[in-house]
Amino acid sequence: MVRRDLRPKKKYRKPRKPLTEQEKAERRERLKKARASKKPPTYTAVDSTVRDLPDDHPVSLKNVRAWIKSNKDERDGLRKILRTSNDRDIRNRFNIIDCYVQDMQAYIRGGIWLSTMYGEQMEHKVTYRCIELAYDKNGMPKRNVGTWYPDMGCLYTQEMYDDDFPKTTEIAGKNPRKTRKNRAK
Repeated sequence: MVRRDLRPKKKYRKPRKPLTEQEKAERRERLKKARASKKPPTYTAVDSTVRDLPDDHPVSLKNVRAWIKSNKDERDGLRKILRTSNDRDIRNRFNIIDCYVQDMQAYIRGGIWLSTMYGEQMEHKVTYRCIELAYDKNGMPKRNVGTWYPDMGCLYTQEMYDDDFPKTTEIAGKNPRKTRKNRAK
């Protein structure tokens, strides 16, 4: 009976022949040339419109990544609390933060801000911008309060809306809206 050794045999590497100083210098030059010709990295996971924004822009890549980091930390803390308790307010806060983080990540990938709020703690509200005007039957442009319109060059405010559409109920002193109490009479 032949006994085999179950341990694998060690492989021995043949030692390299030492390089001369001239060969080392040639290799250094080749490596330096290769590094110089290397292109800067392209961020394929980041949309070009987001990447090209300056750092002082409100939703620049630098700012949004910092917001993602802080919100992920808060989300992870809430997740630990939810393991032991089933508090409804904490679960709601967790879901809001989780959706906000996902929206910010989608913004980095696609360049479109999906959330109605922005900022580290969602402290700012997004304002809308009208691209193409819509008109009603009378030919008047339809407008929403809080939207920026290019024909006006400014934000459409509640005061502008009140000037465009005066409330006839205040003038007449009557409330035309019928409630259940008024309908029963």
